Amino acid sequence: MTAPDTPRKSAAPDGVPAIDVSALPNYAFGHRSLLWWGTFGLIAIEGTVFALTVVAYFYLRSRAPQWPLNGVPPALLWGTVNTLVMLVSLVPNQWAKRAAEAHRLREVRIALVICMAFSFAFLGVRVLEFQSLNVRWDTDAYGSIVWLLLGLHTVHLLTDTYDSGVLTVLMFTGPLEGRRMADVNENAVYWYFVVLSWLAIYAVIYVAPRVHG
Repeated sequence: MTAPDTPRKSAAPDGVPAIDVSALPNYAFGHRSLLWWGTFGLIAIEGTVFALTVVAYFYLRSRAPQWPLNGVPPALLWGTVNTLVMLVSLVPNQWAKRAAEAHRLREVRIALVICMAFSFAFLGVRVLEFQSLNVRWDTDAYGSIVWLLLGLHTVHLLTDTYDSGVLTVLMFTGPLEGRRMADVNENAVYWYFVVLSWLAIYAVIYVAPRVHG
């Protein structure tokens, strides 16, 4: 797959100079794409949901005699492992993004497969994370808000894993339209949001309960 052609100068039937734009693509990268604006609109909405949940977390903390209410913060191991997994996943994610912008199909395929492996690894460790929170979702207010935060992020991860899986299949089966490269590019942008939001949620779930005052 190669980059799209550039416009060609031609002449209209009446001899007036014109530009032939029939070879121009029906897609674009970055802010020139409607998909880019849609992705950032989605990020704004989901980021607001995360922010409201974090505010609720600290409101509940301000009203509690101790935090966590049972006095036992979540274990650090699996949450920290997942943080490392997410940070390393940025490497193949950026590779997929740059390869898509350059229309390098083979590299896009390889990078997406690696990204999918990271997504499944993260989901597997996430199961262990839920088991190491040291509180049930229905135990008290602390348990409910922690499970909600972790659950919201898990939903976002599942959504992106599904989208990435569909794109990966399309890269191998087709149709290999140029706009699929724009889809890969925007999917990579959304993954950056998933990682960045996780860093904030990690700090709230794992660091905040260990900071007193």
